[in-house]
Amino acid sequence: MKDKYTKRRTCVYNINYHIVWCVKYRKGILTDDIAKELKDILQQTAQDKGFIIHECAVGDRNHVHLFVSAPPKIAPSYIVKMLKGISGRKLFMNHPDIATKLYNGTIWNHSFYIETIGSTSEENIRKYINNQ
Repeated sequence: MKDKYTKRRTCVYNINYHIVWCVKYRKGILTDDIAKELKDILQQTAQDKGFIIHECAVGDRNHVHLFVSAPPKIAPSYIVKMLKGISGRKLFMNHPDIATKLYNGTIWNHSFYIETIGSTSEENIRKYINNQ
């Protein structure tokens, strides 16, 4: 990140999140090819919805770590909803064989972990995600 703060017409902000979610039943379906495609889908979704993914990593082929920045008008739950919903739908469309490994047509677990990141711990979160 070049500048710690993002400046907009009506506000200046530095809002960052560490987000983690898992594949349903922790199935190891996120192979290298699927993980690469997933990262592209997540980046495109973030761009379309107005927030930024700084770091993205797939761990143990069954969960996703993200370092995300967003303006204050975008709710954290909306970010997760968009990322999980759009990526799940596109992965199922592009890889119908995934459905045979999961039940009920759901790729992601319904829950997620989210944490706000202060500027002092930002570098530690980046290192953690990059080492997944």
